[in-house]
Amino acid sequence: MLFRSDVFASLEVVRNGERTIVSFGGRELLDQVNLLACRDQITELIQRNQTKTLAIDLSGVRLIPSGVLGLLASLRDTVERIQILNPRDNVREALEIMKLNRIFEVLP
Repeated sequence: MLFRSDVFASLEVVRNGERTIVSFGGRELLDQVNLLACRDQITELIQRNQTKTLAIDLSGVRLIPSGVLGLLASLRDTVERIQILNPRDNVREALEIMKLNRIFEVLP
């Protein structure tokens, strides 16, 4: 059951219990994401929603810049779990090469 839906700039947010799902609006490229604003918005969401699991839905994303991956890695101390949802094969491979699949739970 979905409890809440918000939109922050280019982020789409759905709260489902103690899990907050964030997506980038189906954009294929995340090269123009304002990392500072994105981090601030996600941190605020985590605190406001008392999020235990942060899920990042990468549906449609073909390329994820290293800055976005760094942003996600920097959030790992603020929540119990970070999940990466629906990554394309090349994004999944990049996560494995960088060994970020050890930090994040990668789900199809």
